[in-house]
Amino acid sequence: MQTAYIALGANLASWAGPPEATLAAAVMRLNELGKITARSSLYSTAPVGYTDQPRFLNSVVALETECEPLALLNKLLVIEKEYGRDRSTGIPNGPRTLDLDILLIGDLEISLSELKLPHPRLTERAFVLVPLHEIAPKLPIAGRGKTVSEFFQMLQKSRKGETDAVVQFESDDWRAAANS
Repeated sequence: MQTAYIALGANLASWAGPPEATLAAAVMRLNELGKITARSSLYSTAPVGYTDQPRFLNSVVALETECEPLALLNKLLVIEKEYGRDRSTGIPNGPRTLDLDILLIGDLEISLSELKLPHPRLTERAFVLVPLHEIAPKLPIAGRGKTVSEFFQMLQKSRKGETDAVVQFESDDWRAAANS
């Protein structure tokens, strides 16, 4: 059993409803891959890169799982597709119904074309680092020599506007999923 930290994001509605409902439903699906042991609040964040799109909702979960990293990645891609994710739009960082990214799995370091762990931009993205910091501030980031909290503090100092722009989002769907 290993703990995978998975980032969730969405800014378009899916068959499950608005982004907050999609993320809540995706958490239920992730529970089928193991056991969610921690779940951050839901955060509203500005899009990064391609900015002509709605704001995103983001969260991070800790998932205890027996899935091997590539198997887990493939299962996440299936879940994304179930919720209408279309990767053929040709717009990097474009709008999406659901985005699931593996951030870390224990102290694993992997460098494959389809999977890099830790996630290569993990420490640069406030929309991921803020929710990860909420649930696992003392977690060391493999191969980087620092904890989530240390990277969070560095990001706050260098790009405070970005961390301040990541704001908690209240959602009945999200609260209900936490209680199920």
